[in-house]
Amino acid sequence: MTVTVLSCLAELLGKAAAGNSHTAAPTAAVLWPDKDRQWEPAIGLMRQAMPNLLTLGNYDVASRSGPAIWLKCAMAGLMPELPLTAVPVLYLPGVSRAGLRAIGSCPRDLQPLAELQYRGVFWSQTNGKDWSVSAFLASASGGLGLDVVQDRATQEALAQALVAGVLLDQNVEELKARQINAEWLLSLLAPNPTRDLLAWMNAPQGTQQEWTGVRWDVFCRRAKSDFGFDPVADGPLVAAEKLTRRDGKWAAVAELYRDSYVSFPDVLPLLRTVRPPQLGLFPDMDQLAGYPQANEQGEVSLRYALSASAAMDAVQARAAILAVEKEHGARRGWLWSRMGQAPLASALGHLARLAEFSAAAPIGNTPAELAARYQQSGWQVDDAATQAMGAVHTKADTDAVGAAVRAVYLPWLEEAAKRLQEAVKKVGGLPPLSGAPDLSTTEAGTCTVFVDGLRYDVAQRLHARLEGLGTTALAARWTSMPSVTASGKAWCSPVAGLVSGMAEDTEFEPRVAGDGKPLSSHNFRKLLSENGVQPLDKHETGDSRGRGWTESGDLDHYGHEHGVRLARDVDAQLGQVVERVQELLDAGWRRIRIVTDHGWLLVPGGLPKTELPRHQAETRWGRCAVLKDTAHGTPLTFGWDWCKDVQVAYAPGVSSFIAGADYAHGGLSLQECLVPVLDLATAVPSASAQVTINAVIWKGLRCVVEVDSTATGLTVDVRTKPALAASSLVASAKPLDAGKASVAVADDDNLGAAAVVVVLAADGQVLQKQATTVGGN
Repeated sequence: MTVTVLSCLAELLGKAAAGNSHTAAPTAAVLWPDKDRQWEPAIGLMRQAMPNLLTLGNYDVASRSGPAIWLKCAMAGLMPELPLTAVPVLYLPGVSRAGLRAIGSCPRDLQPLAELQYRGVFWSQTNGKDWSVSAFLASASGGLGLDVVQDRATQEALAQALVAGVLLDQNVEELKARQINAEWLLSLLAPNPTRDLLAWMNAPQGTQQEWTGVRWDVFCRRAKSDFGFDPVADGPLVAAEKLTRRDGKWAAVAELYRDSYVSFPDVLPLLRTVRPPQLGLFPDMDQLAGYPQANEQGEVSLRYALSASAAMDAVQARAAILAVEKEHGARRGWLWSRMGQAPLASALGHLARLAEFSAAAPIGNTPAELAARYQQSGWQVDDAATQAMGAVHTKADTDAVGAAVRAVYLPWLEEAAKRLQEAVKKVGGLPPLSGAPDLSTTEAGTCTVFVDGLRYDVAQRLHARLEGLGTTALAARWTSMPSVTASGKAWCSPVAGLVSGMAEDTEFEPRVAGDGKPLSSHNFRKLLSENGVQPLDKHETGDSRGRGWTESGDLDHYGHEHGVRLARDVDAQLGQVVERVQELLDAGWRRIRIVTDHGWLLVPGGLPKTELPRHQAETRWGRCAVLKDTAHGTPLTFGWDWCKDVQVAYAPGVSSFIAGADYAHGGLSLQECLVPVLDLATAVPSASAQVTINAVIWKGLRCVVEVDSTATGLTVDVRTKPALAASSLVASAKPLDAGKASVAVADDDNLGAAAVVVVLAADGQVLQKQATTVGGN
């Protein structure tokens, strides 16, 4: 449901009617004074949204208007023709709050309402002033908190927009994304035949009824003169044909629709009725771009072509994907792709990358050489496959893309895994990579963020999202063998050197080396604390001057739970990590190190099944198993990194001991074992972490700010937007003197307004901020 200015106005008046829940008596009425009669032109529209709205004025039952004594009777339920089902709102044009409160000088015709100030509530600004239209839109304290220019031209345009009825219908979410100024308001009032044409196409009958009279006549004349189209004689179907062809001035209509299609949701079904032209053997795809039917036919054709790749080998499938990319790739530039109507065309872009990158597996004779090649380019194969699977939602599309991905991706995965496994067999394990980060020691001011299942290609995405927060560096290292959480989490922690394993630890959970206790969550946190690392729960930020450990994201659990759907929701999972990192940075942490325990394999249709007799396994996972003492080793058997006495058998290639798993880890592959280490260092001066606002004290319009900081050259300002100097409410920012600064708000109209106290460095950078209300403590 669209939230409009009118619906917000009605909601806020309703909240005012709720009154104070701690009082014994319910609210009798909401008094809405409007000395300047700013809202009066729109009261008729407001009555439709608020059936409990009554107006002080001449007697007129139809408009729910009457003198004071009549309003009192209506409130008392003495008017059968005017039933009230909610607390009445009394709109009082020409009456101020102050005038009604001054009972001694209150006009005689208002005196019946004066006592309602004790039984009812005023709907006014927090500073006691009447709500003007501008104040209601701009104020963050009881209003909508929008960005409204306060010049005279804008105020006059606001009044005109209210009279014309266009202001109250505006979508509040759209208003939040823009500045409300005179130019924009006048553009609402001025004729816009291009937009009017789309509005009419979106709802022909309703729009004609709404525009009855002069506005409809003007629209028809402009349509004929500007677009060669008669809305009455030609109708919406002819308009749809002209819009799809985009000839002449209809190109401007098509461009506006491309930019604003969300505002015209019912134009798309109308355009779907238009059949595209037949263009022969060598069609110009641009001529079909305006036709939804052409896009839908393309999706059907592409779905069939991708599904057919299930019966092809990798070479054939790559060729087929690149062939359909030439045919359908252009559709990603069509409007219908932006509207989410071409998911297969979107996925095809990633499939084409997958087909190109997967033509050759990583090259190398040692684990280190294979790791280097994977970091250079191999990860892009995994990224392309995951992005392709994540671009589609319906079962039919998921099956088609999954067939294409499996045909080219699985053979590449298998070959890459076998090359790594052969290299590992030669050296008996995964030797540490040269230059890999040392995770056993971290500097003061560093918080380690553990993300379960952060695969290297996904870390590349996270890397891109964090670059704007500071200086980033992405490296890689081998995780523990096998690549499972119980083993790998401790492996990437700052206390890894204090952990060991025993032969009976067949579930891969190591122990605290000092006392032999299992490394449970409790004991792990205890070990961190004992070694100077703060274990931080969700949203805890700790002491940013020390060292910390926290956990974020849910990639591994989500993969086990949802399989291939993980590809679709990777970005949402990374969003949680970004939010946590930002939270830590805001708390003063200057360095963030993101680590993980393992990667994973994700293959639509499931990993190939391999056999391991049950009698040989002590415990069996999808990609690995602990062998019994009596069992003979498999070709891929290695000791557990925490205790070599625990013999672990690995599934060959990318196969699984358990059938049907789309998502798995624990095996020997670059995707599972080569894990990222992502470091982030902020560019914020170290003084920022030491700035604390201890107190903000208001004395009228003067604000005294007390700050604790070792930095010098700091100043204090009061703004409506913390990072925007132009939003300052004071005459000038004041320097800190002995930890204090006193600033004065220049305009008393700002009394009660929401604001932010900011502490600034010498270069103007905001080092600390605190929300406040002008004039209030």
